[in-house]
Amino acid sequence: MRLVVGVSGGSGMPYALSALQALRALNVETHLVVSSGAKRVMTAEGAGPQLPDLVAQAAQVHEDRDLAASVASGSFRTDGMLLIPCSAGTLAKVAHGFADTLLTRAAHVTLKERRPLVLVVREDPLPRPMLVNLLAAHDAGATVMTASPGFYHAPQDVDELLHFVTARVLDQFRLDVPGFRRWREDDPGPAR
Repeated sequence: MRLVVGVSGGSGMPYALSALQALRALNVETHLVVSSGAKRVMTAEGAGPQLPDLVAQAAQVHEDRDLAASVASGSFRTDGMLLIPCSAGTLAKVAHGFADTLLTRAAHVTLKERRPLVLVVREDPLPRPMLVNLLAAHDAGATVMTASPGFYHAPQDVDELLHFVTARVLDQFRLDVPGFRRWREDDPGPAR
């Protein structure tokens, strides 16, 4: 399996690292594109994952300004694209087909080839323009998710919260992340 993983300038780099680590453990070939905004956020967030941490998990890394990279073409076969985190600005570009960087071009190609595109937004509150863009991205064929962990699995630490979001996101690509507890999976419910 081969996925493009885009990282844009929304806060939440631990989500990107968690997804890349899980994909590597699942032997998925990842093509990483990190926006300039994401690089600025990593620096601002300081103690969180940095660019070398993300790069170490990827099979291949592409510069966001390289519009001639393999992932810019629909003839380069992938099984889809994950954008985690997806900033409000990147969401707007994807929703309206503005492909001015490799990240947004790869997302555009993913939609035009009718491959799965999963956008993981991590921003609150959601102003009306962003809500409109979320709907436009959905209508264009993307799956929109929020970085919102569940709590029914009784998480004990931040890593378990990240693991939950990662597992739910990778479910969209039919990938099973080891150790993910699904709702009532081990509970058959009341006897009939």
